[in-house]
Amino acid sequence: MGADDQTAHFPGRVLLDAYGNGGFRFADMSHRGSILCLPSGIWSWEAHTPADITIETLRRVVDEAEGIEMLLIGTGDDLVPLKPEVRAYLKDAGIGADVMATGPAARTYNVLMSDERRVAAALLAVESAR
Repeated sequence: MGADDQTAHFPGRVLLDAYGNGGFRFADMSHRGSILCLPSGIWSWEAHTPADITIETLRRVVDEAEGIEMLLIGTGDDLVPLKPEVRAYLKDAGIGADVMATGPAARTYNVLMSDERRVAAALLAVESAR
């Protein structure tokens, strides 16, 4: 399924309530799998492993670049650096990227959202919350 075929799970920006058990909780909803937290809403994300974080899987993020100053990328249980071409793609779109494990990325997303920053997140699902 391509990014254009997805529908938002939740329109608008909300804090994440929990992560782990292979998914996320937000706005009294739960989602199994990875997510994109964007200005337009929280979207299902087809990425499952750090190798799946590609220009193609981040296209929706770049489509919303105007509303994003910082993208937090959660790479699962461990920090895995972005591929150089992916980092260049985001930079060319004017998006700063900060890569970390999913747990710290989810927590940082909530802090920056609470500060009313123009933050977005691309978070790979993890089984256990740390």
